[in-house]
Amino acid sequence: MIRFLLSRLLLPLVCLLAAPVAAAADARPVKAVEVVDRVYFVEGVTALGSPANRNFISNAGFVITSDGVVVVDALGSPALAREMIAEIRRLTPLPIRHVIVTHYHADHIYGLQVFKAAGANIIAHAGGKSYLNSQTARLRLEASRDELAPFIDAKTELLAADQWLDKQETVLKVGDTALRILHVGPAHTTEDLVVLVEGTGAMYAGDLVFRSRIPFVGQADSRSWIGSLDRLIDLKPRILIPGHGPVSTMPLEDLKLTRDYLVHLRKTMGDAAAELEPFDEAYDKADWTRFEHLPLFRAANRMNAYNTYLLMEQQGRR
Repeated sequence: MIRFLLSRLLLPLVCLLAAPVAAAADARPVKAVEVVDRVYFVEGVTALGSPANRNFISNAGFVITSDGVVVVDALGSPALAREMIAEIRRLTPLPIRHVIVTHYHADHIYGLQVFKAAGANIIAHAGGKSYLNSQTARLRLEASRDELAPFIDAKTELLAADQWLDKQETVLKVGDTALRILHVGPAHTTEDLVVLVEGTGAMYAGDLVFRSRIPFVGQADSRSWIGSLDRLIDLKPRILIPGHGPVSTMPLEDLKLTRDYLVHLRKTMGDAAAELEPFDEAYDKADWTRFEHLPLFRAANRMNAYNTYLLMEQQGRR
């Protein structure tokens, strides 16, 4: 148990130290793409955050209603948020009414202050308070100010929601559009939200789904994450906007791929933990063939496996 808890405390620092060694990606402009009528997304690069990519490593999106704009996630730096607002202004003069935060991870929230200054109401699940007020969040921001300068600096803030949700489902009605906000955590985080745009079949899935890259498992409870993915599969979305990677027009395949990866992690690392097999030996003999071609496999897979190994030591093979 001590080993497990210690690893939980050290893991965020390990992630911070690992980030700068990632290969820099070329800067990508924030470009809005319409995936279905009045439903848009912007796609980040498949990389770890760096000054070269301005921390544009996650997706975000927005819905234009008859009475204003609803944004989903705020991107990984204030500069990116300003570019996203410029894209919104290119399409509509309507006010930005709300920003829905799918979860409180740095690459999704460092642009919040820009949207707040533009008059948006910030909505998130109450589970995000724990991370927002944690030492982990403060240390991450301090490190980001150094590693991602000048895009993250002393003026970049951690911003709380104006409206904390505590229900399993909330319907947000803006003009002629209804959005179903579902709390599906704990999964990738405690506070995970997904957003369904009624009448379109479109779902903003946040980081429950990583498309065309290895997921970042971090400190997630993978068992609960698998259950959450089963729930999304049952909802049968027609268009899926993941937290990372391109839009999916085959949502069930992509939901199942993320799910299968997590199941594989738990099976291989769970068996090893149950047999008291050393992690290095278990990792080296595991069959990663189905996933090793995915981007960021080398950057993230070993850490995902180790974290799962420690989790399975605690949980057993349940």
